[in-house]
Amino acid sequence: MEILDTTLRDGEQTSGVSFASAEKLHITRLLLEELKVDRVELASAKVSEGEFETVRKVMQWAESKSLADRIEILGFVDGEASLNWLSRAGCCVMNLLCKGSQKHCTEQLRKSREEHLADVISVVNKAKDRNIAVNVYLEDWSNGMLQSPDYVFFMIDNLKQSHIRRFMLPDTLGILNPENTAKFCREMRKCYPDLHFDFHAHNDYDLAVGNSFAAASAGFNGIHTTVNGLGERAGNAPLTSVIAMLHDQMKVKTCVVEKKLNRVSRVVESYSGIRIPNNKPVIGDNVFTQCAGVHADGDMKNRLYYNDLLPERFGREREYALGKMSGKSNIKKNLESLGITLDSEAMKKVTARIIELGDRKEIVTQDDLPYIIADVMRTGTSDKVKMVNFSLSLARGLRPVATVMIRIDGQDYEETMPGEGQYNAFSKALWKIYTRLGKPKPMLTDYNVTIPAGGRTDALVQTTISWNFNGKEFKTRGLDVDQTLAAIKATMRMLNMIENM
Repeated sequence: MEILDTTLRDGEQTSGVSFASAEKLHITRLLLEELKVDRVELASAKVSEGEFETVRKVMQWAESKSLADRIEILGFVDGEASLNWLSRAGCCVMNLLCKGSQKHCTEQLRKSREEHLADVISVVNKAKDRNIAVNVYLEDWSNGMLQSPDYVFFMIDNLKQSHIRRFMLPDTLGILNPENTAKFCREMRKCYPDLHFDFHAHNDYDLAVGNSFAAASAGFNGIHTTVNGLGERAGNAPLTSVIAMLHDQMKVKTCVVEKKLNRVSRVVESYSGIRIPNNKPVIGDNVFTQCAGVHADGDMKNRLYYNDLLPERFGREREYALGKMSGKSNIKKNLESLGITLDSEAMKKVTARIIELGDRKEIVTQDDLPYIIADVMRTGTSDKVKMVNFSLSLARGLRPVATVMIRIDGQDYEETMPGEGQYNAFSKALWKIYTRLGKPKPMLTDYNVTIPAGGRTDALVQTTISWNFNGKEFKTRGLDVDQTLAAIKATMRMLNMIENM
């Protein structure tokens, strides 16, 4: 099964998403060299001069790696304009956007089907003369099959003998369901057994993966995806979900390397600015996390709550959440990972404390467990770094200033620094103390604030900060009605964690 990934073309049509030139090159390299997708749709012709320069640079890299024929550009039925653009950029494959429904042909182009067909054949022939391979999109094919199937068959009947490698059939408006997708795709395969068909799904009804399953089951040769499901409106079929579906549900082989999926998804998340939902299949933060204690108990008894989506396949690890839903089995699983053993009485106390924290909406992680144990067992405070006091000032026309006093191993240290924001000023004052003491500090890699809906200014705000320290990635969280104070709490938790690393 071929996989064409169109993150850099259709995915970039996500509202608010625009990839820089270096980002496009990096993503292309990840898709082709690490993930091993079969083909990449890189861009649309004639978008801008900046896009042209980006495509030219990517194609220079691809040529040096003998990958140029695996990079495709969306082109248009516009005489030689798109072909000229592709030739100047060094491209050798065009995905020609044609009309796949009578309505689009007559109402958008204001042409008869015969006139449009003649225009398409003209572009295909000119592409052949330039040694540019052509695949054809039949735009709005799904509506074509629903409303004007005679038009669809007319187009394919008259194009099947031309120099077209693939017929790419899109559900442009995301209106199909698995039942009619299967019906239409079987019809295509029955009428044209020797043609190569790709299916291109959109997710307006949350059926893109299901429809891709139906197309693959009907014998289609390729499926189109985007990383993280980026795309117009509700997006396209997510690459990760499609690969899991093909490999597990259909036992269909692809060239995609599963272990690289999570890494590539995180890179695209960073470049696009579109966050991956926590419950996103395969790549979401929570999808390999068991919350209920009964699930952890079942996992300890011959993996009763496992399925084929094992986290190790995707470079992930199974986790067991700690909170008010936790039972002893959840806590025991986390303690085992830390190499800690508790007797039954200590386990009861630790469980009670975790449930108490969960009721207060505080998020408990595995890294918090040693501190919770130290506290409930009354072995003395485990915090080597304590906040003595801090002052944050914010005035119109002046840079924010923070004064911070912390206590490390019983000794107080104080610094004052300006910053670009209150938390930035706080951080600079804090790191000035650490620099003076010659202590290592972590790198902040992500900062996320979750604000309650509905304008509730008295509700708790959660600040989650991601860190990298000595190559280890971890997160800390803080809760407060003020987001800056929540961030300071998360930072203090981090400082005490790295003291024990």
